Amino acid sequence: MIFSKDQSAGYLTNHLARLLERGLAGRIRPLGLTTGTFPALLELWENDGLTQKQLVERLDIEQATMANTLSRMERDGLIRREKDRDDGRVQRIKLTDRARALRDPAIAAATAENEDALLALSDQESAQFIALMQKIIAARKERP
Repeated sequence: MIFSKDQSAGYLTNHLARLLERGLAGRIRPLGLTTGTFPALLELWENDGLTQKQLVERLDIEQATMANTLSRMERDGLIRREKDRDDGRVQRIKLTDRARALRDPAIAAATAENEDALLALSDQESAQFIALMQKIIAARKERP
């Protein structure tokens, strides 16, 4: 089999991810947000008070990367760390009022970027594209 980047799922996915990241970055930069912190914010907007370990598991990233991301988020006034009420060894990551106030405009920016990116597809193709990505992600997560 001959490798062709134009037929490579990995290459094309990576290329598309970079294009989408660039577009999202331009939309959320005016809000004072970055694409590096955006995934953690999405998780915390859905479930405020997760632990660092839970964020690592949900976002499929390395512990050290998450630690650095949370440090930047704390520095930028997006989160604060609180000791767990039941287990003082555990720290909960809590959103600040500033981060909660950014939710709606940030989600609107991401929605607009997604809509723009999928303009080349019909509604049916868009739904199929999303479903296929979800299927591949789920299958990859099941692998050891």
